[in-house]
Parts: sequence; structure tokens; C-alpha cells
Amino acid sequence: MIEPTTRTESEALTAFLREQVVAARTAAHGLTDDEARMTPTRSALSIGGILKHLATAWVTWERREAQNRGERGWELTEEDYGVFYGSFALSPDETLEQVVERYDAATDALLAAVAAVDPSAEVLEAPAPWFGRMEPSVVNRRSLVLHMIEEFARHAGHADIIREQLDGALAGQLTMAVEGIEGNDFIQPWRRETADA
Repeated sequence: MIEPTTRTESEALTAFLREQVVAARTAAHGLTDDEARMTPTRSALSIGGILKHLATAWVTWERREAQNRGERGWELTEEDYGVFYGSFALSPDETLEQVVERYDAATDALLAAVAAVDPSAEVLEAPAPWFGRMEPSVVNRRSLVLHMIEEFARHAGHADIIREQLDGALAGQLTMAVEGIEGNDFIQPWRRETADA
């Protein structure tokens, strides 16, 4: 939980985004490559696929920044589609370790960019034909960051549900294991031997 301290708006937004970035990553703690690919619900989502997809958030951010600087047009290119198409699934040659490494690099860059923005500054957002928005639209950066928080929170929740279906591990147990927090009368950190028992 975010500690209630005096923060600038950018610091607060970055802190909330960081919480969701960490939550999604924590769901992968202790998984094997095979487990990271599993889709135990009716959805096609896997934990590895969710992390792979969330890493594209940095690609989206960079693309929009380049568009606002006039370095590229507003159309989606074949390369853009290539990045997003299939981003919810690990390819046969991808490992969880590789995906987590890319996720960490992408989210570190995204968090640094978010920390540096003026939330009130106006920028153009790309068209979204799938929502009927055919032209770039003016938005403030606050709305872009809030959308990122929403996106990471939604998929962190997906990852929690998938992880519970895989081995019963709860988000709090995984967080304790990742952060080295000792157990108590209410909850114990996740351990593979406990989950497999």
C-alpha cells in the first residue's frame, strides 16, 4: 500500500503505477516456464503472456512521444502491429526469465518517463479506430498516466486470478516471499513445497 506522504502529483501517480507494475510481476514469482504458459481459466491469458503484453506499454509511450515530436506519423505501421499482435502469449522459444527481463527494462523506462512528466501538460493521443476515434485527440498527460495505471491494475488482477488457479498462491503470500517478509498468525509467505503439498 502507498504510504500517505506529501508528494507532488507526478510522484503520487508514479508511486501508484509502480505498485501495479510490481503486483503484476510478483504473480510470476517462483513459476517454471511451463507454469508461466499455462491458461487455467476459460481465458487464453497466462502469467507470462500478461507480462509480455504489459511490456508493450513502453513501446506505446515511446511511439506517442515520437509522434508528438513530429518524428513519425500517426498511422499504425506493420511494425506497430507486429509488436502488439500475439503479445499475450509466449512464443515457443521464449522463457519466463527473458520475458521478465524485458518487462523490467520496459517498466523501469516507463516509470522514469512518468516521473518526469507535467500531469497538466497537453499532448496528442493517437487515433484509435477500434473506438471510432479516427484522428489524434488532445489530452493531458494525467489522463495518459491514469490509463497506464488502469491497464496495469487490470492485468495485475488477471495475473492474481491465474496464479490462484495454478497453485493457490495468494498475492499477499507472494509479496511476502518476494520481499522477504516473515509470516505471522494470519498469513505465511509462499513456498513451493507448501503449494505442492
